[in-house]
Amino acid sequence: MDLELTEDQELFRETTAKFLERTSPLSTVREWAEKEPAGFPADWWRQGAGLGWTSLLVSEDDGGGSVSGHGLLDLVIVAEEMGRGVAPGPLLPVNVVAAALSEYGTQDQRDRYLPDLLSGEAIASWCLTEKGAPGLPSGVGLQATRRGADFVLTGRKGPVEAGAEAEFFVVAALVDGEPTQFLVDADAPGVTVTRAEGLDLVRRFAMVELDDVVLPAAAVLGEAGAGAPQIERLFELAVALECASMAGVIDRVLSFTMEYSFDRYSFGRPLASYQALKHRFADMKLWTEASLATALAAARSVDAKSERAFEFVSVAKSYIGDRAPLILQDCVQLHGGIGVTWDHDLHLYIRRVVQDRALFGTPYDHRERIAQALRLEESHGH
Repeated sequence: MDLELTEDQELFRETTAKFLERTSPLSTVREWAEKEPAGFPADWWRQGAGLGWTSLLVSEDDGGGSVSGHGLLDLVIVAEEMGRGVAPGPLLPVNVVAAALSEYGTQDQRDRYLPDLLSGEAIASWCLTEKGAPGLPSGVGLQATRRGADFVLTGRKGPVEAGAEAEFFVVAALVDGEPTQFLVDADAPGVTVTRAEGLDLVRRFAMVELDDVVLPAAAVLGEAGAGAPQIERLFELAVALECASMAGVIDRVLSFTMEYSFDRYSFGRPLASYQALKHRFADMKLWTEASLATALAAARSVDAKSERAFEFVSVAKSYIGDRAPLILQDCVQLHGGIGVTWDHDLHLYIRRVVQDRALFGTPYDHRERIAQALRLEESHGH
């Protein structure tokens, strides 16, 4: 597998990294956490959209376009850099919805929703997760009942990233027991959005309640009852982005922890000079590189629409979701007392990883998902 970026991708990465360093250093991220209801200024997100953050999973016919011809591989570059800087912004939900519209939307749906989404004027989110259920495609329980030519949605979704900021949602529901996705405007009668507390300082979440929300057939994404492949596809995109972000986090934290260990002296010598700590750093470096490679392998598989993509993303989420918190806790220990203070930036990264670890299925959920798939394969094989 080629792990090197193309020249165009490297330029895109540098442009994104420089933009984030200039506009949202960690001091600014902390400030936005306190002052910005959305966690970021609207103008900042529009600038990010101008750099291409919102258009990489959208076809050129619909106003999108990628850097390398592989939109998801370009997008995970952004996700990694955002992880490295604990950057705010609804990168994951907006891109999942944009991909849903581009791949499954009618011409009318694309014309209505995509332009503002691509320009950064509008924010949208994907409503998959439900309380008490794993954040997996199998966890959809919200009911959509037929009423003549219309559909009536009743139930609760959450946590929904950027839910309170979103102007519309893609909502996963069941019609006659079969998965179906709907486009729902946030201001539609019967929709109530309530802000929810989250660990991440600058990513906001909400609960979305749907109380007898009446939708016309034109609100269905694709066909009623045929949403299972859509939901699986969007889920794989979401988890691939999540894994890239977590890998970016641990790569950055390990880097500045190693720098600190050379500057910090203990008994007259640098902390990094102790053999036992060299072994710990070697282990962490191995896990970090493995996380970066596993996240990339998952993204490549999803980008190629491989039949094994579900397996790759679940392996990545399981591995990175388990390893990332351990690496970060080791880095806290290596910083000593300062590592557990509010003033140090370490906790911003820990919050990001712990939040991501829990969204769209925990590592345990993903291991169970792989086990179920293997059991199915065995039963079909016999």
